[in-house]
Amino acid sequence: MKVLITGSHGQVGHCLVNVLSVRDDIQVFAYDREGMDITKAAQVISIVSELKPDVIMNCAAHTAVDKAETDIEMSYAINRDGPRYLAKAAESVGALMLHISTDYVFDGDKSLPYVETDKPNPKGVYGQSKLEGEEAVIANCSRYAILRTAWVFGEHGNNFVKTMLRLGKDRPELGIIGDQFGGPTYAGDIAKALIVMMEQFHCASNAMSGIYHFSGAPHVSWFQFAQTIFDSAQRHSALASQPIVNEITAAEYPLPAPRPANSRLACAKIESVFGIKPSDWRQALENIKAYS
Repeated sequence: MKVLITGSHGQVGHCLVNVLSVRDDIQVFAYDREGMDITKAAQVISIVSELKPDVIMNCAAHTAVDKAETDIEMSYAINRDGPRYLAKAAESVGALMLHISTDYVFDGDKSLPYVETDKPNPKGVYGQSKLEGEEAVIANCSRYAILRTAWVFGEHGNNFVKTMLRLGKDRPELGIIGDQFGGPTYAGDIAKALIVMMEQFHCASNAMSGIYHFSGAPHVSWFQFAQTIFDSAQRHSALASQPIVNEITAAEYPLPAPRPANSRLACAKIESVFGIKPSDWRQALENIKAYS
């Protein structure tokens, strides 16, 4: 099976390349932006037409949420136009397309976890551009799965866990937001989920096409997530001592882009269809020294 991976230097893309590259039954074609710029339709079509992959995994995205508010053109080019070009290319060669999306397509005002059928209502440029990317995939590819996830972290790349460990070494006291809730999601588990989906799609019909939610459990606030990170870091000697962590509100730490107060994603559908359970983010933190 030929698998084309975009965003190969990102958190999830890096994990996918590592896992799939050692399999004898998979031929991996991994691209970062220098290798294939997904915002250039001609380049996408040329590469996909030449390789004729069985699967395209799109892990490329403009994820700088605050920067997206001013870097609007680039956000839409990467998050909307790129998925459109990839979807069209996938359809032209009969490939399955797996596309990563985000909790930011929702406004975060719901009191319960979001299900796949809830109406999106993004509050910022990042969420709107990602939503339009979803719509582009659905409109242009008949065999696809869109995986919405949230609060991604891993050993590779920049993320909340690494930031907390860095700040925990430099500062004796921190203020962390306690009124935004979600499910931290380990990048390695996202990669595993995509691989399971790919393998089951390979033996099934297009009826599996659709949107799926996948994130971590249990749901926590950023404040609770930080506390767990520091507990694990001290337990595994990744930090000599923990900083004092104070719970603050989002209003006390204003940012250019609005964040959903509720980023909790219900994951019953992906478990029912593919047998994939939510990411065990606390278990992923047992390897916390690898994040330093």
